[in-house]
Amino acid sequence: MCYLLDGLYILASLIALPWLGRKRRATWWPRFWGPGPNDLAPPTNRNRESRFSPNSDSTLPLRFRKRRVWLHGVSLGEVHVLHRLVPELRRQFPETEFFISSTTDTGLSEARRLFSDACVFRFPFDFSWAVERALRSVRPDLIVLAESEWWPNLLLLARRFRIPVVAVNVRVSPTSRQRYRWFASLARRWISTIAVFLVQTQEDADWLIQLGIDPGRIHVLGSLKYDGNSGCRDDPSISELRRQFGIRTDEVVWICGSTQAEEEPIALDVYQSLVRDFPELRLILVPRHPERFDEVASELERRGLAFVRRSRLGIDAIGGATRRIILVDSVGELRLIWGLADIAFVGGSLDGRRGGQNMIEPASYGAAVLFGPHTWNFRATVAQLLQARAAREVADASSLHDAIRQLLEDPVQRWHLGNNAQRFVQSQQGAVQRAVERLARFFRPDPASLPSAA
Repeated sequence: MCYLLDGLYILASLIALPWLGRKRRATWWPRFWGPGPNDLAPPTNRNRESRFSPNSDSTLPLRFRKRRVWLHGVSLGEVHVLHRLVPELRRQFPETEFFISSTTDTGLSEARRLFSDACVFRFPFDFSWAVERALRSVRPDLIVLAESEWWPNLLLLARRFRIPVVAVNVRVSPTSRQRYRWFASLARRWISTIAVFLVQTQEDADWLIQLGIDPGRIHVLGSLKYDGNSGCRDDPSISELRRQFGIRTDEVVWICGSTQAEEEPIALDVYQSLVRDFPELRLILVPRHPERFDEVASELERRGLAFVRRSRLGIDAIGGATRRIILVDSVGELRLIWGLADIAFVGGSLDGRRGGQNMIEPASYGAAVLFGPHTWNFRATVAQLLQARAAREVADASSLHDAIRQLLEDPVQRWHLGNNAQRFVQSQQGAVQRAVERLARFFRPDPASLPSAA
């Protein structure tokens, strides 16, 4: 089946060749061949040769060497999920080496920042030779996949090499379910190779059971994204951001995070309409994609709005303290920046294409959380937040304007909404520990003693 998949991938690559030609070769060419030992150089000063040569401990039985775990998160959100999981795994199983992969540029950059003492590499294309080269280079004893990144050649080759695979924080979106429905019998062949599914909701579990997965391999644990959110606004990093951003205690901070192209103009329209009546209002814009930073800056300039880029705050310190709008043109900071928010609008929810972004982080800080109606990627979380009166859904630009005005006019309502949000997040925590308990069985001295996947 691997050869058939390779043929389909090659055909798809030929069709996409004009698009691939516009991409940086340095980005996709290594993924075509897969990472070799030299691509997995450790970030520390440890000797590369002693680790990856044929005479290294990789050839020893597991009881005589460190266990190796390959964890994969496709992009920024999934990398953050892994970052919640790995510290607890390290604490309980210190004699383990972790290899982290990601697909996107932003995910890879964030993984290198968060896992500075681990091997971080770009996930290969799912060609059999690329995946096999990665498996032979990493030599993992366990593969952990965040959410639903289930590439068929990876799973089929992992089974051939008798490497158990665990899917954590599994969430299958309605779009993905529809896609799998087109080729359910084929998808079942590779998805059923996964040894354990740690899913977020019973709805996800039911879908897997309908696909034909053994219910005994499915465990509903909740979302790992709730863990690791302390919600502490007194964190020194957040206090430093507040100082750099020049935010005073009498100001109300509205953060629009993970926004898409259609959403920044809406946010700016609302801000320009309200700031005349509420001069204490500050706006912080955080576009989702780095390649759009300049585009959003151009929109601000076109409107004649004074703003400062995040990257210039250390240089234009005085301007950063006086300008009312900050454009965050950095990657990986939103998790902390949410800690400045009195009001939070979570992007990707008004455009009707993205399906929403993570609203758990602003909720954990007690911000008054708003999002649009298109949040199918977080359907269960949204339903729970709304039921707990811990967030508000806005239908369009007009209702976003009205909601912001109400929250500015009524600080008590704003506080109650944020307090409910923070309490809700705290009530949902604990999934990381439950996941580690399920993963512990794979950290036995001899993984060959584990039951194999179907």
